[in-house]
Amino acid sequence: MSAIPDSDNVRSYSLVKRYLQVRQGSLDLCSPLKPDDYQVQPMDDASPPKWHLAHTTWFFETFLLKHQPGYTVFHPAFEKLFNSYYNGVGEQYPRVKRGHLSRPVLEEVLAYRHHVDEHMQRLLERSLDPETVFAVELGLNHEQQHQELIVTDLKYNLGNNPLKPAYHRPGRQFPDTPDQRATACRMFEYEGGLTQLGTDGADGFCFDNETPRHEVYLQPFALASRPVTNGEFIEFIEDNGYHRPELWLSDGWAHLNRPGAERWEMPLYWRRQDQEYYQYALHGEEPVNKGAPVCHVSLYEADAFARWQGARLPREAEWELAAAELPIAGNFADAGLLHPGITP
Repeated sequence: MSAIPDSDNVRSYSLVKRYLQVRQGSLDLCSPLKPDDYQVQPMDDASPPKWHLAHTTWFFETFLLKHQPGYTVFHPAFEKLFNSYYNGVGEQYPRVKRGHLSRPVLEEVLAYRHHVDEHMQRLLERSLDPETVFAVELGLNHEQQHQELIVTDLKYNLGNNPLKPAYHRPGRQFPDTPDQRATACRMFEYEGGLTQLGTDGADGFCFDNETPRHEVYLQPFALASRPVTNGEFIEFIEDNGYHRPELWLSDGWAHLNRPGAERWEMPLYWRRQDQEYYQYALHGEEPVNKGAPVCHVSLYEADAFARWQGARLPREAEWELAAAELPIAGNFADAGLLHPGITP
């Protein structure tokens, strides 16, 4: 007969399990990559996958392990190299130059992760004060944000390569996005009035920019029952939507026509050939699925489309009021889908 673990041990086990799952999630996202893929920084606002793997490790070393007696940092220079915007910690290596660095090599970055994970697991097996538990949760949510960035940055790299290489082929780990058939769109009407926006943090982890919970007043509004589809956006394109200044915010129109730049004519990762539209997805290039939600459009494009339809983009408070009445459902990371789909 085994003893029933006390509550501290249960919490410790749960935190260790969550820590290891999130950390493994980053490695799983990188598993389809070739060594050369880890080094590429496809644009100034992106980072190489190798940097993401190291930076998320730096977070735990910097904000948790360094404060533990007897801990030795893996490499002193990593404090600057893998800092991003944490001005209170020290200097940062310039973001636009992250792709210039061939060292540390991938094997050393993975050794860094292993070193930190070993020490973190020992820390998490102890009884921890609430401040330390919060720092761990913050680090895990931070790493999950970087998992989104890894996929975003990889797609920009591969999607702008003339070879259109696939990040993955559909399989058990990363299933293909099924064919989409859009349902009829209808409008849900809301009375508005005085409502609450933000969170007080009582329901679990939140970032500081989600607080404080406060009152806002909304005029009556309506929201569409589903996202805009690719087919609907094609109608906008073929109605000369990208060439009608009356549909665009002035800054967007200026950006659209900036000198020396390739003019936008359709969403990012799309191309047109013989009157057909194609898009790059992470499993390779394919014909545009007209029933799937349109994605990779800028705020300017989304705003112009809404104006073309005689509507406008929803505001944050409107989204939050509408979402508060719905169950939590959607295309989350757990599903392994790496391209948007319409939730039934």
